[in-house]
Amino acid sequence: MNSQLPTTPAPQPARGQMTEGRAWSAPGVRVLFLGIGMVMAAGTLMGFGVVEGGWTTAGPTARLAVSIALLVLANFTFTGLTAVLPGEARVVQLFGKYHGTIRSPGLQWVNPFAERRKVSTRVRNHETAIAKVNDADGNPIEIAAVVVWQVEDTAKAMYSVDDFIHCVAIQSETAVRHTASRYPYHNRGSGALSLRDNAEEITQLLSTEIADRVTPAGVTIIESRLTRLSYAPEIAQAMLRQQQATAVVAARQRIVEGAVGMVELALQRLEERGVVELDEERKAAMVSNLLVVLCSEQATQQVVNTGSLYQ
Repeated sequence: MNSQLPTTPAPQPARGQMTEGRAWSAPGVRVLFLGIGMVMAAGTLMGFGVVEGGWTTAGPTARLAVSIALLVLANFTFTGLTAVLPGEARVVQLFGKYHGTIRSPGLQWVNPFAERRKVSTRVRNHETAIAKVNDADGNPIEIAAVVVWQVEDTAKAMYSVDDFIHCVAIQSETAVRHTASRYPYHNRGSGALSLRDNAEEITQLLSTEIADRVTPAGVTIIESRLTRLSYAPEIAQAMLRQQQATAVVAARQRIVEGAVGMVELALQRLEERGVVELDEERKAAMVSNLLVVLCSEQATQQVVNTGSLYQ
């Protein structure tokens, strides 16, 4: 029996929402050596001007102008260099417009006027705070979960929401509370989904709901697990006694079933082998004595009958 209820609709992405694209970039090592060469050339030209005795003549003045131009170009060259570490990406933005994302690790060169915003694409963990929620039966419980997530679309993460990390935290807590309120803590043998008895199914449903909620933020949910699940302190003792009573009843039931089977087997063996013939009254007495012995929690005292069967 599946007691799934309609889920709360997840936040919907805005119309015309951008998606991640690849930004133009050039190998940064070559550009770095080019910039170093410009700086060295500018220094050499300035050195020749100093040796010739000043900057007043036409030759040294031209060298000075070329040196300044080379330094300016070298500055633009160095400004455009961007180091991309493994597990990170750079969102390229030029004059307020998204121009793509750089995911290739290493030294890259982009337009020096562009803004490069760093986004971590590593796997992250978020643990929700312990929340007190009423389950489907109205019992207050305490629940918490850990969510493993990763940025999948850097454009959505940077431009679709104000803060994608805060978005994951809020939506994860909301999904945990909603899931806890949809199912009972214990199914009490009804076969319905419950938080305690169907942990795998509940975590899968929780992961699906969180993933739906954080889709507009460009985040993918890898896994979610419940880290805390218990009754609230005000009813914990009462629920513990109820569980203990249920366990005692179940144990007694198993003991009685086993004892009846053993008595039945004993009577059947005695009759098959013809050890002794018992009338209905003696059979009833034997059944009573065996059940007392087998079902008693304390050791019984043996009594030896030295008389006849009826004394």
